[in-house]
Amino acid sequence: MSFKIDRGLFKYDFIDNHAVLCVPVDVDVKEIRKRYLQIARRLHPDSNLTQTAAQKQLGNELLSKLVNPAYEKLSADRTRAEYILILSQIGKRLVQESNSITLNTDLARELADTPNMEHFYKSAIAKLAQTQYDSLEQALQVTAQASELNLVYLMRSASKASAAPPPPAQPKVQSGKPQVNTPPVPALAKEDTIVEQYIRRAQSLIDKNQFAQAKVELQDALKLAPKNSHCHSLIAMVYLKQNQLKMAKIHFDNALKLDPNDEMALQWKPKIDKALGQQPSDQKVTSFANNGDKQSDKSGSGGLFGGLFGGKKK
Repeated sequence: MSFKIDRGLFKYDFIDNHAVLCVPVDVDVKEIRKRYLQIARRLHPDSNLTQTAAQKQLGNELLSKLVNPAYEKLSADRTRAEYILILSQIGKRLVQESNSITLNTDLARELADTPNMEHFYKSAIAKLAQTQYDSLEQALQVTAQASELNLVYLMRSASKASAAPPPPAQPKVQSGKPQVNTPPVPALAKEDTIVEQYIRRAQSLIDKNQFAQAKVELQDALKLAPKNSHCHSLIAMVYLKQNQLKMAKIHFDNALKLDPNDEMALQWKPKIDKALGQQPSDQKVTSFANNGDKQSDKSGSGGLFGGLFGGKKK
């Protein structure tokens, strides 16, 4: 059985794990575990001997397909941190699309207008949690309600953050000594932190040879930081692994324009230039990572990509 929810954050092709557990989006790990154990006891087929066989099966599927994956995502530090980062980006997106968002429940509409947002939001989530899995047939509807509350909360929080006033200027200190004008130290921009997250995820995917996913992460990073030389070098390596030498060259060129000392670009760009110079215009490039289809080069050099990567791929 598949469980489809098309309201709240689920509407944006996003699995709202907080809604599945019916906890606030800023809840801590201790409360997440406490809530998970409550739901698991309710849904486990051995917990209620009075249930019918069909209800036991439905409860077991809700537990295994929705609740357990949600708990695993939110209980691990790394995956939870990545998940929270995505939530913050969704909140910004929702602010931009606020005019086109339709709310289906009275609770969500009240949350959108109430001045005491924090109290109303957490009280509403707690109230839904009390009955979320009492009727298994209605569980998805209650989860959708919780997700709508999460949507409104994220949207209002992002809107509030963007409208926050700048910090007050520090008063000047008068002294007998002549003052030296020193340039202000720039604060770490939120975009920089987000870009670092993209880069870390991309590097992890590259290490696992998941180049298509890594390219998506790096493309998103470059949208935020088009002058990040390290991003250009990493995506150039992804293109190189995917046998797209011309695209790899473009990004290595960009990396060196932005940082002439970029080590990765300095190492690989000359090799790509040489390979492109040796490659006939009508020659189709043989993949060095073509899912096991290894073609040996009669010369013993390992072919085009064997030359780039230091010999025949083992």
